[in-house]
Amino acid sequence: MGSAVIGHRGLGCGVVAGHQQNTLGSFAAAVRSGARWLEADVRRLGDDVLVVAHDAAYPDDTRLEDVAAAEADRRGTLRLGALLDALPPHVGLNLDLKSSMGDSLRPPERTTAGLLAPVVAAEVARRPLMVSSFDPSALCFLRAAVPRVPLGLLTWYRFPVEMAVAACVHMDVEVLALHVGSLRGSGADGEIDPDVLGGLLAVLHRCGRQLLVWCPEVASARFLVSAGTDAVVVDDLPEALVALRAG
Repeated sequence: MGSAVIGHRGLGCGVVAGHQQNTLGSFAAAVRSGARWLEADVRRLGDDVLVVAHDAAYPDDTRLEDVAAAEADRRGTLRLGALLDALPPHVGLNLDLKSSMGDSLRPPERTTAGLLAPVVAAEVARRPLMVSSFDPSALCFLRAAVPRVPLGLLTWYRFPVEMAVAACVHMDVEVLALHVGSLRGSGADGEIDPDVLGGLLAVLHRCGRQLLVWCPEVASARFLVSAGTDAVVVDDLPEALVALRAG
């Protein structure tokens, strides 16, 4: 992946430069800004269509897994197929697989991971690609179903780094995707310890793995990239690109 700067949900999280996250407009604007990698959330609908959406439910509490594609289209939800068709093949894509509670009631091939497997099996031949998830079972399914697709294990705020590294290696996952909070010292404004980061990178690289850090502020993103972090997922892509180009 190299020192990739990845736009979170397109141009950024929430609304960035007038573009709502996880919309075709946001991804198109990110490409125009010079993005080489983008991140998109993937969920399934009730009729097995895959869409690009972060939350499990709409603002009126209607769950995505309870609606069909026609209703999702009416609500303006972006289909994953439409994003893949529109995104230039030179742009890498990190698909964040969001398993649903309803997946527990389905056979593996009809879970979100099962539905995504044939899509990424075809797409990995077209573009740089990675599938990440907080769900270890989804990653295990994808490793068996589509072994050529690189995978990333996502961990949440202040998740123990020691446990995350061991899990990443022994699950045979290529990328450890840490929230930046796992690298900070104590306190809300704790800074990233360069010795801790350097040791983490050394172990991961020795094991043939890579480190992705998501949601760092711009200053932290600059530090992470300069320290050799393999990828950062940023919440405001234009701001981050300007800062990183400035050195």
